[in-house]
Amino acid sequence: MTLTTGGEDKELSALLDRELTAFNQAATGAADEAELSVRATDDESGEITGGLTGWTWGGLGGVSMLWVREDQRGTGLGTRLMRAAEDEARRRGCDRMIVSSFSFQAPPFYRRLGYVETGRSEGIPGGNVDVHFYKPLTASAAAPLFRLAVLLDYPPDAVADALAHEERTLALLPRHGGRLERRMRTGDGLSEVHLLTFPSEDAYRAYLADPERDPDGRITARVLEVTEVYG
Repeated sequence: MTLTTGGEDKELSALLDRELTAFNQAATGAADEAELSVRATDDESGEITGGLTGWTWGGLGGVSMLWVREDQRGTGLGTRLMRAAEDEARRRGCDRMIVSSFSFQAPPFYRRLGYVETGRSEGIPGGNVDVHFYKPLTASAAAPLFRLAVLLDYPPDAVADALAHEERTLALLPRHGGRLERRMRTGDGLSEVHLLTFPSEDAYRAYLADPERDPDGRITARVLEVTEVYG
């Protein structure tokens, strides 16, 4: 057995793609994988001013790359490219979409389009991260999410108890459609910031009224409704 290390290997890439596609189809029963692209072309010059590549598979759509020429940024072209991709994904029977973006690229852009952060991969050069997003494509999911930032201060003499209480409270989120998008804690462990999303304000009110939700008077909380998240 000989191992050969090198750069681009088109033959190997084609083989791996073919074999892994066959394996994935056999494992999932979904054999409708197809590439997806959207191209924006200047009507006068014929030059490409932006584009998107991705794929659809088993009801899931994915965006691999999205680019808008510098002089076209801020014109809404990126949004048009994403909407076109989502529409085509729906036409192919997809009801959900995923995309990833480096933190120095466009996470706020995807959030504005209704994508919800599902995770992060650390270690991107320059101290950056790869942010992963998900969005349902069903009509009922088209309404904007109700997003909140919750600032919590814990009692210094009962931090462990306060954290345990907060864990129990956060565990109630899914029954009301809520989601903890991000959780940040200060170095001394006395304060946290939670970024929460709900499908509607009514869902948030239902969460507040949940009989199993028992506020701890020792925890100081400040709740802010937010419309944009950066980074």
